[in-house]
Amino acid sequence: MMNFASTENQKMIAETVRDFANKNIRPYMMDWDETQHFPRELFTKMGELGLMGVLVPTEYGGSGFGYLEYYTVITEVTKVCSSIGLSIAAHNSLCTGHILQFGTEEQKKRWLPKLATGEWLGAWGLTEPNTGSDAGNMKCVAHKEGNEWVLNGTKCWITHGKSGDVAVVIARTGAVGDSHGMTSFVVERGTPGFSAGKKENKLGMRASETAEMIFDNCRIPETNVLGQVGDGFVQSMKVLDGGRISIAALSCGIAIGAYEASIKYAKERHQFNQPIANFQGISFKLADMKMKIEAAELLTLQAADMKNRGEKVTKESAYAKYYASEICVQVAEDAIQIHGGYGYTKDFCVEKFWRDSKLCTIGEGTSEIQKLVIARELLKG
Repeated sequence: MMNFASTENQKMIAETVRDFANKNIRPYMMDWDETQHFPRELFTKMGELGLMGVLVPTEYGGSGFGYLEYYTVITEVTKVCSSIGLSIAAHNSLCTGHILQFGTEEQKKRWLPKLATGEWLGAWGLTEPNTGSDAGNMKCVAHKEGNEWVLNGTKCWITHGKSGDVAVVIARTGAVGDSHGMTSFVVERGTPGFSAGKKENKLGMRASETAEMIFDNCRIPETNVLGQVGDGFVQSMKVLDGGRISIAALSCGIAIGAYEASIKYAKERHQFNQPIANFQGISFKLADMKMKIEAAELLTLQAADMKNRGEKVTKESAYAKYYASEICVQVAEDAIQIHGGYGYTKDFCVEKFWRDSKLCTIGEGTSEIQKLVIARELLKG
């Protein structure tokens, strides 16, 4: 029987992260959002707290925790600022997680300590301008010359595409459409031929940097290949199983933040000589919001628990990501409605939760792709 009662570790982590976020993120988050400023120095501070290597074993400089603690970190940060929560998630589960899952001992010792401590920031490159969900048709290619691989192409929608110190990049090394025709490479910033392209001007998550990565005859040593040549796509799908737990946690954090702001406002805002929380139209809306959040949390914690136990979570992480992302948009929209005209202003946080929420239904596999994944898994039997 699953038991998701918070452990002492989770309670301690939640309190620590909450205090950190209220002190170091909340006072500045709207300025960062307005100016699209990516606060790189903040991630060094979070590295000192162990938030940049939550899942990394202690022998590589990480915190050595599991996915339940990771869920706690993401939700507590995201309740304050979704942009920072997104960047923590991408760093931990994609770049760092890929190296942790598929790197050799030498590769782990080489890159994980710098990533886990926040000294280095990680990026992960799968998506391209013409291949979003259709990753099998990627145009970014690598061919071998001696003991090196030469990488050419562009990756887009990359979190930390400009500021990342190291990136895991998946490139085609075989035939177009061949699921075993792609390979994973680790590319360090400063490698000749590796540059940053356009930074996206986004609707939400504006303080989380999203940019292109461009490779022009970028030479990568053989020692930077992760796993076997040809396994890049298969690896990526396994990495995304964990990444979808991240986005589900991010979605829960947004929804919880919007809900908590709405409860507070509904108790304080008076109309017709009483708090608006007394009106059925508002109280029923709050009840629906809370019920959806509880269901999303249960699906996410189920996937996290299974991931901790080393079980396959393809279907369960898709359940969590799909449902949590969809309800976080609904909850954020309801939060604006409860706030009325004030909810449409930047004086209250709910408009930011609303703008930020939509990305959760798109990134790391759209809602439509999640349904495709779930259907395939159900029909296998």
